[in-house]
Amino acid sequence: MPPLRALIIEDSEADCDLVVRALRQGGFDLAYKQVDSADALKSSLAEESWDIVISDHSMPGFSGTVALKIVRDRQSDTPFIFVSGTIGEHTAVDAMRQGAHDYVMKGNLARLVPAIERELREAQHRREHRRSEQRLRQLEKFEALGNLAGGIAHDFNNAIGAILGWAELGLDDAPPGSRIAKSLQSIIQQSRRAAGLTRQLLAYARRQVLEPRVIDLNLLVGETVSLLQRIIGEQIEVKMVLSPESQVIRADPVQIEQVLMNLCLNARDAMPSGGQIIIEMTTVDLDEEYCNHHRFSRPGKYVRLSVADTGVGMDEATIEHIFEPFFTTKEVGKGTGLGLATALGVTRQHDGSIEVHSEVGKGTVFHVFLPAVSSIPEPIVPEPDDSPVRGGTETILVAEDNESIRQMVQETLAPLGYDIILAQDGEDAIAAFWHARQKISLVLMDVIMSRLGGAEAYAGIAKIRPGMPVIFLSAYSQNGSLLTSSLPDDAVLLQKPFSPKVMAREVRAVLDGAK
Repeated sequence: MPPLRALIIEDSEADCDLVVRALRQGGFDLAYKQVDSADALKSSLAEESWDIVISDHSMPGFSGTVALKIVRDRQSDTPFIFVSGTIGEHTAVDAMRQGAHDYVMKGNLARLVPAIERELREAQHRREHRRSEQRLRQLEKFEALGNLAGGIAHDFNNAIGAILGWAELGLDDAPPGSRIAKSLQSIIQQSRRAAGLTRQLLAYARRQVLEPRVIDLNLLVGETVSLLQRIIGEQIEVKMVLSPESQVIRADPVQIEQVLMNLCLNARDAMPSGGQIIIEMTTVDLDEEYCNHHRFSRPGKYVRLSVADTGVGMDEATIEHIFEPFFTTKEVGKGTGLGLATALGVTRQHDGSIEVHSEVGKGTVFHVFLPAVSSIPEPIVPEPDDSPVRGGTETILVAEDNESIRQMVQETLAPLGYDIILAQDGEDAIAAFWHARQKISLVLMDVIMSRLGGAEAYAGIAKIRPGMPVIFLSAYSQNGSLLTSSLPDDAVLLQKPFSPKVMAREVRAVLDGAK
């Protein structure tokens, strides 16, 4: 028996009983409430949700037309059917114009069940249409933000990269503890913060360049949580429920770590007086029926990463907006509103999805679904060391169309002993490589350059010397997956803005690997 929650507006107990009997005989598992005044109607609409509203048209002291207006003002999509013994054709047509869905005469209640079944189907169709429209608007928002982020990311990351690089080089020469050293440290800190905001925008818009690897999510979560506990504080307990078997996915570990960090920090903020965060992982199979009811989900085997908290929870109105960029419930200055938006973008870029379940006063749980793979996981790369940067005497071709970045790279590598050849764009790089093809050991090349892009320029270089070691520099790509697929399998991708020391260590590692 299909369940039905009906709000019956009727002053006659006997007539209400007739309606209830007709619905139950029609096969509905009925839960209902009878009201006969405007105040009772408003209270019932505020306290509960209803599948159908059934109303008499004429009642002493209360009008069905007034009842219809009250319902429409509060629940515009709930089916409304008049059941009356006195309504005439003209009145019925007028009621339909005002928003009623049908009318049934009390002497012909056999029509009531078919009318309700039809209106419930129509209401479901309207809800599905609204969801489709919401999804379209969301996709349009994704695309608009992606175009916006892409429009500024390349130049912005180049500018931030130059500021960050020159500040770090200046800090190396500044007297420790001096005023200029402190100023340069502040510049570096703010540059990294600005770069982080750009990365979050690109992640939300799914324009981030991913560096996927086969990883065991159990190990990644374990390492991330050890760091999280220090950040979150002692008043919040972090509990892990990891799966006994490996949870293997193909993903960018840095991006997935950021998703977990964002969800846990969001949970921390929801528990100002302390509480518990529970992180759990399991393998699930999503079937067609499940995916039909969950947007952006596709059938298959997934690793489900769940982050639950015992915090204040959220109402439905808040949940509707939590993944929108710059939406935040925190006070001004306490958050950017990009944490959950970033988590959503990263998850979708990995062909996954996110669900949220929350109740005010009872906490929140986020479920992140990431496609499972059957490959053998690779070891997690250790954190970069702080040992002195090693140099060398090799010749390096640097192709970069941003003059400040180009000069910063030269100022970083030349003092380490390298012989640097500079090129301003892709065509210049091929010409410079041809003239010095016998002595160049490494190509350091921007992906997006005027006249000829990095991937195309490297293809020309590889025709002269196949297998030439290369490090690509990337500030932004319109299509991250397309970019990585167009690069050589063994190419190293260094995303801007980068630290000069990180770049120098990467250069040395690639040169040593080539030997």
